[in-house]
Amino acid sequence: MDCRPGCGACCTAPSISSPIPGMALGKPAGVRCIQLGDDARCRIFDQPGRPAVCAGLMPSADMCGTHHAHAWAYLTRLEQLTQPGVA
Repeated sequence: MDCRPGCGACCTAPSISSPIPGMALGKPAGVRCIQLGDDARCRIFDQPGRPAVCAGLMPSADMCGTHHAHAWAYLTRLEQLTQPGVA
């Protein structure tokens, strides 16, 4: 599956705890990644500085759904479920 044009939910909704070029401390959930271009595409997609968590996140029908709101809700829930102390 290819990324939906103009979405970028996977580059905004989740937190990233490892360094990103231009964001040495990573980013909190809900903050747009500095490497997300105006076209909602990753500017460092094929570069070695791309965080491993990003490289491991692949678009899928379950995650992306048919619209940005679905992807945002899915990724926000996944973020919540991966926080310590959340059951």
